[in-house]
Amino acid sequence: MFLRPCGARLMVWLLCGLGLLILLLAGDALVRGAVNLSLRLGVPALIVSLTIVAFGTSAPELLVAIKAVQENAPDIALGNVVGSNTANILLILGIPALLTAIRTSQCNSRKTYFQMLAASVLFIVLAFFGVFTILSGLVLLTALAFVLWDMFRDARAHRRAGLASDLEEIEEADPDMPYWRIGVYLVLGLIGLPLGAHLLVENASIIASRYGVSDTVIGLTLVAVGTSLPELATTVMAALRRHTEVALGNVIGSNMFNLLGIVGVASFFGRIPVDPAFLHFDLWVMLGASLLLAPFVYGCRDITRPWGVALTGLYVAYVISILV
Repeated sequence: MFLRPCGARLMVWLLCGLGLLILLLAGDALVRGAVNLSLRLGVPALIVSLTIVAFGTSAPELLVAIKAVQENAPDIALGNVVGSNTANILLILGIPALLTAIRTSQCNSRKTYFQMLAASVLFIVLAFFGVFTILSGLVLLTALAFVLWDMFRDARAHRRAGLASDLEEIEEADPDMPYWRIGVYLVLGLIGLPLGAHLLVENASIIASRYGVSDTVIGLTLVAVGTSLPELATTVMAALRRHTEVALGNVIGSNMFNLLGIVGVASFFGRIPVDPAFLHFDLWVMLGASLLLAPFVYGCRDITRPWGVALTGLYVAYVISILV
């Protein structure tokens, strides 16, 4: 009788570890695939990371949001998006910076950063209507379509200008890598990331359920961090390999897709009412975290280890303020 519960608890922890391992391997595969795809297509790595990498690493958030709305748990869906965006900036950029400085001064992401801020403001304005409906979803998806069209236009202009890719001198970049191998890396990454996140979140939820936490707090913390782990895995690998464009583009693109795409799509599966707590606190923390990137984007500063400590510390303080 004692061994069975003990064995079940051990299995939950082992599955959590397996999920984390899959996330790390899939994140590495996605970075390799995205970097080499940008080389073969002659497209800047920032644009590739803003689309393929960012949307791929946001797949867990999308799956969680749809499932939460269908199961009448909209607070988890909304908390997942808001919490993930806050974690993406404070935690997902903070932790890699503790390992190695993220050379954001070498990456021109001003326009995409401005688009992320505009998406955040649009999201907050719609949230103040009290509920996300199909109409709200159409507005968000229209904004996402505009962003994607603008990226496509930039990529086409880049190719027409005949500009060389900025990744040719990077050790892991192989300009002669065949398309089939690039495809394998991308598929492994896009499949492995949501699979690893599912294993980790599902089993971490079993562990955390013993403490009795509300849906809103679960969405803002456990689910948000769990579904942000693909971004963390990808950003850590990108930072260690000095692919600054992939690291920063992954975060900015994921945040835009979370706000415009995930809530936009999820609203078609049911109404998403907005808890007043989001309007009073969490949405403003999300916007404030986004504004913290301004000195690095516009001031040509690197996210060094001291900044990594500061960003990570701010996220820990935010989580404590929710739980206390």
